[in-house]
Amino acid sequence: MSLLPWLRGNEAPRPSPRSPAEMVLETLMEELEGQMREAERQQRERSHAERKVCTRVDYSWLASAPRPTYGLSPGERLQLEDVCAKIHPAYCGPAILRFRQLVAEQEPEVQEVSRLFRSVLQEVLERMEKEEEAQRLTRQWSLRPRGSLATFRSRARIAPFASDIHTISEDVERDTPPPRAWSLPEFRAQKED
Repeated sequence: MSLLPWLRGNEAPRPSPRSPAEMVLETLMEELEGQMREAERQQRERSHAERKVCTRVDYSWLASAPRPTYGLSPGERLQLEDVCAKIHPAYCGPAILRFRQLVAEQEPEVQEVSRLFRSVLQEVLERMEKEEEAQRLTRQWSLRPRGSLATFRSRARIAPFASDIHTISEDVERDTPPPRAWSLPEFRAQKED
């Protein structure tokens, strides 16, 4: 009896391969939703603490777990997903770190989190465009000819039969030993006639 069917049956189904753009989109949107949940939890705790100070009575044990009230409108969600899809995978991590930093500094209300997220995405897109522009300019600069063709023609004269270039065949014809290195100048004492 073969164990192969048993081994195949226990394999977990592999998720379909996703493109990097889809993974970036999903990661950024999950980060936004997580930060919105956290902002709502903090807002609820602040309002609960304020009520407790005002009434000096704690009835929190009576209340059931509140349902989350955060949520993005479908139009706003589509707009944010469109912007997230433009983010290059290399910029996903820095975008999340910047977003977390701003949320920690400002402690925004739930409604302000998506606005803050959008501003971080715009910063990242602007940085991407600046870096792409700089790379494009350096590529153009490196591919750009150093002098124009007109100045090259006026400076260089090609004479195929009259040349000052030292060749190996000349040394062979003269029966002189070749120089030690062709890239170095030749230092020999002048022969007196």
